[in-house]
Amino acid sequence: MNSDGADQPNGASAGSGAGYHVDAQVGFLIRVASQRHTALFAARMVEGLTPPQFAALAKLREIGPCSQNQLGRLIHLDAATIKGVVDRLEARALLAITDDPRDRRRRTLDLSARGRDVADVAIQVAKEISAATLEPLTPSERVEVLRLLRKLG
Repeated sequence: MNSDGADQPNGASAGSGAGYHVDAQVGFLIRVASQRHTALFAARMVEGLTPPQFAALAKLREIGPCSQNQLGRLIHLDAATIKGVVDRLEARALLAITDDPRDRRRRTLDLSARGRDVADVAIQVAKEISAATLEPLTPSERVEVLRLLRKLG
């Protein structure tokens, strides 16, 4: 075993990369796990929702109306990205957008009636996707991996 906990393959050269195994690195492993989850999400999510679109709908379902900037902060999207997400959801009649009566420069976002229906179904599907993503783990490992991911974020 080397210092990163990976076994040294037989015949490894003593070059500058000796002892470094990309497939044992945190970034690589997170990306592989993310690719698995993304494939499950794309195959199962309703209405062709993307992960950022789903996050926006689910967060609005959770907290109710809010500003576009607040929604972006809550789901960790920058201003340009949340604008595109909101525009696409609005074009699909999933959002109700009004001018904020306290600040005419600000828009208040809420789910439309159709948006609430889609969000409710999508949230149930997302629970199934999460279960499928974590399926290889034991119940205690599932709790632990979620705890650790929250700590990293």
